[in-house]
Amino acid sequence: MSHNTWIHRGVRVLVRPLVGTPVTPNQLTSLRLLTGLSAAGAFAVGTEPWQYCGAGLFILSMLFDRADGELARLGGKTTPWGHNFDLLSDLLSETLVFIGLGIGLSDSILGAWAIPMGIVAGLAVALTFWLFQRAGPQAGATQPVAGFDPDDALVFVPLAVVLGGSVPLLVAAATGAPAFAAYSYWRLRADLKG
Repeated sequence: MSHNTWIHRGVRVLVRPLVGTPVTPNQLTSLRLLTGLSAAGAFAVGTEPWQYCGAGLFILSMLFDRADGELARLGGKTTPWGHNFDLLSDLLSETLVFIGLGIGLSDSILGAWAIPMGIVAGLAVALTFWLFQRAGPQAGATQPVAGFDPDDALVFVPLAVVLGGSVPLLVAAATGAPAFAAYSYWRLRADLKG
C-alpha cells in the first residue's frame, strides 16, 4: 500500500497539528478499531437508518486507519507493536464489516444466502490480507494510480450502501473477494515459499 494517495494527503493535513501533542498513533488505531467494529454492528442491524450509520462509521474508520500511520510517521513514533496493532485493527474491521453486512441483509432478496455470503466475503478479505502480510512488505507494495491504491477501493462499501446498493455490493464481494484472494495467492506464490 502506498502512503501517498489522495486520502493519505488529506488526512496528513488534519493530523499534522497532532504531532507533539499527547495524542498517540495507537489511540487513533483504537478509534479505527472502535469505529470499524461499530460499523459492522450497524450494518448487522439491517434497517435503513443503521445502514447509513454504518456507512458513516466505516468512512471514519478508514480515515482513522490512514491517520494513525500518518501520525506515527510524522511524529517519528513508528513501533513494531503499533504496526501489528494497526494490522490487527485493519483485519478485524474489514473482515467484520462484510460479515455484518451479510447479517443485515438476511431479510433482503438474498434471504438465507446473505449471511454465508458475508462470511465468504469477510474470510476472503482476511485471507488476502494474511497472504500479503505473509509474503512480506515488498510483495504488497503498489504505486498509486491517479492518486488511489487498491486499499482505497473500500470507499465503495459505504458509497454503495448509501446509494441503496448493499445487495449488489454483497454479491460482488462474495464473488470478487475470493477471486482476488486466489489471484493474490497466484501472484504471491513465489514470495510465500520464501
